Amino acid sequence: MATATTHTPPPPGRNETTPPKSSAPSQAGDRIFLGLSRGSGIALLVIMAAIAVFLTYRAVLAIADNEGNFLTTSEWNPAGNPPVFGIAVLAFGTIVSSVIAMVIAVPVAIGIALFISHYAPRKLATPLAYVVDLLAAVPSIIYGLWGAIFLVPYLDGLNKWLDQYMGWTYVFDKSGEGVARNMFTVGILLAIMILPIITNVTREVFLQVPRMHEEAALALGATRWETIRMSVLPFGRSGIISASMLGLGRALGETMAVAVVLSPSFIISGRLLDPGGGTFAQNIAAKFNEANEYGRDALIASGLVLFVITLLVNGAARWIIARRKEYSGANA
Repeated sequence: MATATTHTPPPPGRNETTPPKSSAPSQAGDRIFLGLSRGSGIALLVIMAAIAVFLTYRAVLAIADNEGNFLTTSEWNPAGNPPVFGIAVLAFGTIVSSVIAMVIAVPVAIGIALFISHYAPRKLATPLAYVVDLLAAVPSIIYGLWGAIFLVPYLDGLNKWLDQYMGWTYVFDKSGEGVARNMFTVGILLAIMILPIITNVTREVFLQVPRMHEEAALALGATRWETIRMSVLPFGRSGIISASMLGLGRALGETMAVAVVLSPSFIISGRLLDPGGGTFAQNIAAKFNEANEYGRDALIASGLVLFVITLLVNGAARWIIARRKEYSGANA
């Protein structure tokens, strides 16, 4: 004869499904971690705001007494009487050199990242990745010395070839003789400098592609390239954009390498093979020590423009990534 079982109800005020409460040390650790994380975020915002306020204040002092148009003047003479200076040449040179660097570096970096992550055998991929990591750690002054001693003389032949066969484009038309201390050389040097950064980040993104995606494409009869085109590149698109913006940030703010290689002048020219031009960072590094108090305020004003350009570049990158939410992790 079956015996009926009885269920003893829980004591009043206690729920069977209530999970055990966390211990007091665990709750204290959570509160400490939350406070540190929140404090770090607030401190970062405060530092950024303090930098912006400082740059804006010193820039206003300089621009108030400037007799030229700060945005369109091609002259830089804050020590004159009256002082005249503008950022037209610096903005043009910074943008042109960075664009050249990105056009060269991004496709090459993607190719290297794909080779290391999907084509090279493990015995070759590991040391090759290590070499790329080492290149990212080389100081910029070393790149600048290498560029001045080795790259500039050897690019003279390339400049003559471009002038002979591509001079009709005006961009590669060389108006006179001279060594290759021009924006084209600066762009190539910057491309070499940002190449390891873009490659490292892009390679890590490609290695995160789910293996099932690639196996599914191969099972459907796709070739190796079709698998990469349909599975790897779409998955890593936001990572490629982030890596490119990281490299662009370094190209925009590079100082010593550009100062060593470039022969600066305050002339705006569309001929990339002619010496001359300048960048924000190079001009600040070259003129800061010899500038008086007002001249330093003028240099700080140009630094404010570079600061704003950097913020706009990063904001544009975040906007592009946000438009691809399925690849940016926003829906994860």
